[in-house]
Amino acid sequence: MKRPVRTVLLAALALCVGCSLESTEQADLSAESVGALLVAHRGASAYAPEHTMAAYQLALEQGADFIEPDLQLTQDGVLIALHDLTLDRTTNAREVFPDRFREELVRGETVRRWYANDFTLEEIRQLDAGSWFGEGFEGVQVPTLSEVIELASGQAGIFPETKAPEVYGDRGYNMEQLLLDELERYGLHRRNADPSTPVVIQSFSAESLKILRHDLASDLPLTFLVSGPAADEWLTAEGLAEISGFATGIGPTRNLLLEHPDAVDLAHEAGLTVIPWTFAARGPDGSASAIEEMAHFLFELGVDGLFTNNPDLFPRTPPEEGS
Repeated sequence: MKRPVRTVLLAALALCVGCSLESTEQADLSAESVGALLVAHRGASAYAPEHTMAAYQLALEQGADFIEPDLQLTQDGVLIALHDLTLDRTTNAREVFPDRFREELVRGETVRRWYANDFTLEEIRQLDAGSWFGEGFEGVQVPTLSEVIELASGQAGIFPETKAPEVYGDRGYNMEQLLLDELERYGLHRRNADPSTPVVIQSFSAESLKILRHDLASDLPLTFLVSGPAADEWLTAEGLAEISGFATGIGPTRNLLLEHPDAVDLAHEAGLTVIPWTFAARGPDGSASAIEEMAHFLFELGVDGLFTNNPDLFPRTPPEEGS
């Protein structure tokens, strides 16, 4: 079933306002004015193994406006949905390919790692990406970006992240071009190409976003993920003005916004959307607190959306007084 037209139009509006601020008056970006965006972090990853079709499908059923595929590259240059550079944590690569590891020295200790880029797509298809999460997900596979796009098409947007693009650049891959090429296959490589399937690209790498915006002339909305030692400088008026030169939005950690609540207004003044991460119910009785936390960011801090592992807990309307 296709998502309501209003939802996807609001998604496109909220994420493209920054693209047009030079020619239009500043728009009201508050959660209540345009409808804040629900981005399913790695899919509905609280309930199904992250970055699997099961998690993405459940996210759609739970009303996600966007699903988020983190991107890695196979040896044969195929974009896959996977958070880590390695396959160790979320697949059984150790058992299926026991001799295909790299040894590295980490804090004085030798560790073995199975890098996704050392395997072809055909080999990665042999892996179980669900058993680590629970018995009911045994045998689910690592999906390709193509499969994620086809699932979301007409139902929700996609929010892909270029993961470790410099690592792949050093190995001779152009992750940014490969991503745009894949989007072009589905007619999604331009802003507003398909309002029912909006696309926003995100990255922790400013250089990756600059390649997309300037070198490849992409007009897609771009979100700069903010964390780490330089975060305090990025969340100043000067830092946000610099970001506006290569992105249309920021994605700070939720803790950063608690430390810098003025950053939301400063970002909006710079023409940037604000979509923090990651919100999750913690512990068996965490549902109420998760809803309250998300509501605080949406309706008091005025963010434009948020990333959550629990799409079903996303508050679409402000809590009633006294509730």
